Formats: sequence, C-alpha cells, structure tokens
Amino acid sequence: MKVSVYIATSLDGFIARENGDLDWLPEPEIEGDGEDYGFQEFMDSIDTLVMGRNTFEMVISSGMWLYRNMKVVVLSSNPVKIPGDLTNTVKVQSCSPSELVKQLSASGVKHIYVDGGKTIQGFLNERLVQQIIITRIPVLIGKGIPLFGPVIKDIKLQHIKTNSFPDGIVQSRYIVQY
Repeated sequence: MKVSVYIATSLDGFIARENGDLDWLPEPEIEGDGEDYGFQEFMDSIDTLVMGRNTFEMVISSGMWLYRNMKVVVLSSNPVKIPGDLTNTVKVQSCSPSELVKQLSASGVKHIYVDGGKTIQGFLNERLVQQIIITRIPVLIGKGIPLFGPVIKDIKLQHIKTNSFPDGIVQSRYIVQY
C-alpha cells in the first residue's frame, strides 16, 4: 500500500487562509492544454482519495468536484452530508488513519491520496505516508492554515526532484523516511 500527499502551499507554507478560502490559488485547468503540474498523471496512479471533513465541505461548496468516479473516503468524527449524486463514490469513516489503511488495503486498494491539513498530519504522525508532492505557489498570504503541524517525532524526507514552471510555480517531490 502506498500513501501519497499531493498539495499546494503558498510560499509561506499555508494550504488555505484561516477561513479555509483558497482564492490565492491559480484557477485549475479543467480542460485544454494548460499546465496541470502533473496532477492528472498523479490522479491516474491512485485508487482512493482520503480527505478530512473540512476539506470535503470546502470542495463541495466550491462546486468544483474534480474526482468524478473516484472512490473517496471522508474521515470525520462528525456527521457529513454527502450530496445525492456522490453517494455511490463517497463514503464517510470515523477511524484512525492506521485502521483506514488496513481496511482499504484489505479491499485491494494499492495507492491512497491523502488531502487536507489535519488528515495529512494524522497520516504523517501515524507514519503512513511514503511520498509528499508539494507545489509552492509564488504568493505570500501572511497567515492561514499551515500544511504541517506538531509531529510526535522528527520526520526525515529524501528529496527526489524539483521542477520549476514558467509561471513561477515550483513543485518538489519527497520520499518520507521513518
């Protein structure tokens, strides 16, 4: 089982404004020949997306559900309202990241994409993430929700590669070494 993080941050390390707003992110390229920073290739490699409730609710409220027929698990200890058109692909779980990985692995899932600040932090603290891809957007937002929070123990990363794009976006890939 492989667990990966693919996420954008502002240059000062935030994944969203304090209120969860992502207005500082470039508009996603839905169709056409614009740069997608390897996102579609990454998405083609995964079986299941795991995200936290806050991230799910933010994505739903934006009206930009990019995950079409992908299996999505929303981790939440609170009730989550799933829109009717997503009930076949989106499920809610209330368990630890380790337990979820065991369940998904037993069902044949090979590659999980983890999204959402608290959810990513939980997977990292349980030492479940193997790969982190961070796309840094050249903007300073000053304050917001940080990608990384407190860790139980230092987490070493091995840099694999960094790509820079003409628009100033820089993307780095790391292997997590526990």
